[in-house]
Amino acid sequence: MPKRTDISSIMIIGAGPIIIGQACEFDYSGAQACKALKEEGYRVILVNSNPATIMTDPDMADATYIEPITPEVVAKIIEKERPDALLPTMGGQTGLNTALALADLGVLDKFNVELIGAKREAIEMAEDRKLFREAMDRLGIENPKATIIAAPKKDNGKYDIAAGLAEAMDALEDIGLPAIIRPAFTLGGTGGGVAYNRDDYELICRSGLEASPMAQILVDESLLGWKEYEMEVVRDTADNAIIVCSIENVDPMGVHTGDSVTVAPALTLTDKEYQLMRTHSINVLREIGVETGGSNVQWAVNPVDGRMVVIEMNPRVSRSSALASKATGFPIAKIAAKLAVGYTLDELDNDITKVTPASFEPTIDYVVTKIPRFAFEKFPGAVPELTTAMKSVGEVMAIGRTFHESMQKALASMETGLSGFDEIDLPDMPTPAQIIEADGKADTLSRIFLGVDAAAQQMIDKTITRELARATPDRLRVIAQAMRFGFTDEEIKEINSFDPWFLARIREILEAEAGVRKEGLPVTEAGLRKLKMLGFTDARLAALTGRDEANVRRARRNLGVNAVFKRIDTCAAEFEAQTPYMYSTYESPMMGEVECEARPSDRKKVVILGGGPNRIGQGIEFDYCCCHACYSLTEQGYETIMINCNPETVSTDYDTSDRLYFEPLTFEHVMEILRVEQDNGTLHGVIVQFGGQTPLKLANALEAEGIPILGTTPDAIDLAEDRERFQDLVTRLGLKQPHNGIASTDAQALAIAEDIGFPLVIRPSYVLGGRAMEIVRDMDQLNRYISSAVVVSGDSPVLLDHYLSGATEIDVDALCDGTEVHVAGIMQHIEEAGVHSGDSACSLPPYSLKPEIIEELKVQTKALALALNVVGLMNIQFAVKDDEIFLIEVNPRASRTVPFVAKAVNSPIASIAARLMAGEKLSDFTLVDPSKTGRFAVKEAVLPFARFPGVDTILGPEMRSTGEVMGTDATFARAFLKAQMGAGTDLPSEGKVFMSVKNYDKKPKMVEAAQTLVEHGFEIIATRGTAKFLHENGVASTVVNKVYEGRPNIVDMMKNGEIALVLNTTEGTQAIDDSREIRKVALYDKIPYFTTAAASHAAAMAIKSRTEGEIEVCSLQDM
Repeated sequence: MPKRTDISSIMIIGAGPIIIGQACEFDYSGAQACKALKEEGYRVILVNSNPATIMTDPDMADATYIEPITPEVVAKIIEKERPDALLPTMGGQTGLNTALALADLGVLDKFNVELIGAKREAIEMAEDRKLFREAMDRLGIENPKATIIAAPKKDNGKYDIAAGLAEAMDALEDIGLPAIIRPAFTLGGTGGGVAYNRDDYELICRSGLEASPMAQILVDESLLGWKEYEMEVVRDTADNAIIVCSIENVDPMGVHTGDSVTVAPALTLTDKEYQLMRTHSINVLREIGVETGGSNVQWAVNPVDGRMVVIEMNPRVSRSSALASKATGFPIAKIAAKLAVGYTLDELDNDITKVTPASFEPTIDYVVTKIPRFAFEKFPGAVPELTTAMKSVGEVMAIGRTFHESMQKALASMETGLSGFDEIDLPDMPTPAQIIEADGKADTLSRIFLGVDAAAQQMIDKTITRELARATPDRLRVIAQAMRFGFTDEEIKEINSFDPWFLARIREILEAEAGVRKEGLPVTEAGLRKLKMLGFTDARLAALTGRDEANVRRARRNLGVNAVFKRIDTCAAEFEAQTPYMYSTYESPMMGEVECEARPSDRKKVVILGGGPNRIGQGIEFDYCCCHACYSLTEQGYETIMINCNPETVSTDYDTSDRLYFEPLTFEHVMEILRVEQDNGTLHGVIVQFGGQTPLKLANALEAEGIPILGTTPDAIDLAEDRERFQDLVTRLGLKQPHNGIASTDAQALAIAEDIGFPLVIRPSYVLGGRAMEIVRDMDQLNRYISSAVVVSGDSPVLLDHYLSGATEIDVDALCDGTEVHVAGIMQHIEEAGVHSGDSACSLPPYSLKPEIIEELKVQTKALALALNVVGLMNIQFAVKDDEIFLIEVNPRASRTVPFVAKAVNSPIASIAARLMAGEKLSDFTLVDPSKTGRFAVKEAVLPFARFPGVDTILGPEMRSTGEVMGTDATFARAFLKAQMGAGTDLPSEGKVFMSVKNYDKKPKMVEAAQTLVEHGFEIIATRGTAKFLHENGVASTVVNKVYEGRPNIVDMMKNGEIALVLNTTEGTQAIDDSREIRKVALYDKIPYFTTAAASHAAAMAIKSRTEGEIEVCSLQDM
């Protein structure tokens, strides 16, 4: 049936901030849905709290609300906008749960808003563990043996977690251990896990009941070691149903599917098993009632007897929908949005072929591999082991003609320094002198490493067995290392349950490696081509042969072994692909030559290098900039070419750029693309400044090859990163920096520290997101840092800066065309200097800086931009202490603040920057004065501490946030309140507030915060020193013991539910350790807590602002 004409406006609820378990895959889906519905002529109203995504750009929807995604706030937007329908299936669990809450509150009925995309009953049947099991029983599809635990409600409307836990302990007898605990209505396995003993079981059941908004958990029998599969299914109202993609987890059950290495299509199912799983998946959608969109059904198969059970299904576009869309070229979210407004699959065209309908089931003749990216190194104390609760922060995807090629390309895409199955150092192994090389046996590699004697061999066997048994981020490399040390596939499978088929393919790669080690680089075209067809990168071949990468590349080129490009066509070459969406491969010549489908055009081209996998310190803000470059330069008549390997983002959508290459961002892969693209047309240049550190590290090598780099030169970027060159510039401009030094040896570092004095900030050079940055307070801590955190050398020096305790940090974003400078935004950090800018809340415009300081910041920004000859974007970090301005660092490139500034001032600064880089001038554009918007915008960081139990939550100079939200309002206090709401911090309206502040913070601002809270009915509970300070300033408080002062203490009060808000600022190693338990309980019991004076004051003002009238909502288009 054609699209509906009885509705004209549709609201889409986004997914909110990027968090582990719900990342930018949902922004990709939501952006697709917005475009699809606007294309059909509907008015689109978007609600999302996340400023970092392209989805919340004003051009994406007709009315864009960057507001907290709470039922109360969304209800106000509904009342104002009066949409005819609400599409809740594009915003992950956040969108779904908010839509259900709005229905429960009667808001949808009151304003006559229809839920489309998924009916209420279907959502509940899929999400409610009990209803889902009953539905599967009706179909005769087996579920794992399980029991459902639901905590009863108390009279006050809260759930009785203790009663639920007691019921869970009773059920243990029936289920047995190990057991898998899955909370209902959550995302990314939040709160769940695998319990191997009673203590684990009790702990995980409690966290699961608390994480589930319905206080409901499913306790499954153990399926550890089973094989896991996903089916991406789309169904319409006419009962057309297609499997878009089958996905197989390379990891056995026990690792969350979001953390698992996965391949598409499924590679180890028999045809009979596949057909059964396909039929069951479609029947699941029919029974649940999903008839207007995409869903994901998860399955487990016992490798011993073939028993197949259904795990769960998502009645919405899921995390893997983005992967399946990129893997096949079939845009699931776009199609789902159109089905939601009445179309059927046979009425919609396939964008890739232009001749087949969307009801034509995609088929692929290549292999896609996804590998997740983790950030355990950011969370000292976190155990780097993978469970059923998701912990990855990003992922890469690679496409190859074979599993071998696809897997090795994916490893090279990771941005962790890998070039393939690189060797891994395992702890407790013998020394190199105790290891010998020997001939292998029939079931091992042909050449293996062994211990020189029985004792050395025992160390090898024990270490490798232990490491194989752990599911760590490096598990694939551990498998490869086990094979190098003589472990057979059977022995490996016995330990970690990996499928023998995958082990055999990895072994084939390693056997080829052994041949290269022994024989050297092949000297024939056929020999070298065979290695490239297995996915070996030039860098890996260089490592195996003792050459450098350039040498291998020359040898390969001389033999005529070059990559060719194939198009994603959705139909295994049955029809020609009209859309230039490509991947590289190596093929044997057929009838004289290898077919390349790149077909470069004769146009003037700009290549944009993306950011690779999302990770902490380099998130979707950079993807946002890349998208803007594509949109604005396409509009200016350039052919835009995107290179990226991240399947979660909008930049890798086939219609974002004119041409898309889904490839690793390595010098080899980028140069192969540029070689082909330069065969025709003109390469105007490459943009390396928008994708964070990933493309920047390629800039010098590309320039050396004669590739034109657009915008700020690589030399200027290097000058800003090189401490000695940069200091010369600062001195020349007469600017100030904190007293600092650069050390290339341990001894130098100790001597410089003596000169600078403590506290100081120390960090390695050339890092992202403050990696390994630390505030060091004494010589003991410095010695510990040098011995354990980094290796100090001439190649990797460390930077030491005097720590400006109590200073206010400032971020400035600017545009420059080489002659003119425009200050696009000045952001005042709410946390003091020393907290990484990515983790600090900030305000635009500044909320308490003196006008003369703001003017001087502009003067210094302009001087730096012109001295560095910036063309494009630039970010500068300053610190202000006692009215003096200190320069912290300069980034003459796009930074993570760009999208926030763009939304806060309503100006497309990334688009303008791209056009400046292509040669236009600032005078060609209408520029916005950021101080004259009439509103405050506050950014708040969202941190993933709940995913890493036991990690201290105190903020420091190393970035750990995964996402951000934005609150905007006429006053700073209201904007800060909205930012807290958006971040999920529920500021209390009554109760007891715990205050304990360091001596430096005992100032009028803290007195004002305390007085404000008392005036609004709160009772202050304080430690002795803070209570004395408050008493001297006329504020009453009750004294409580610190953690080490005896019982009952503050932690006891918090555990008893007596504390509603924690304001706790500390300094010094001992005080930070002493207050760690306070932060841990606050996190676990969801008590709002603030660890800096400025944020504590802002929180008090925000609580006060709530009494000044109802919250107002405003769209970007109305600002």
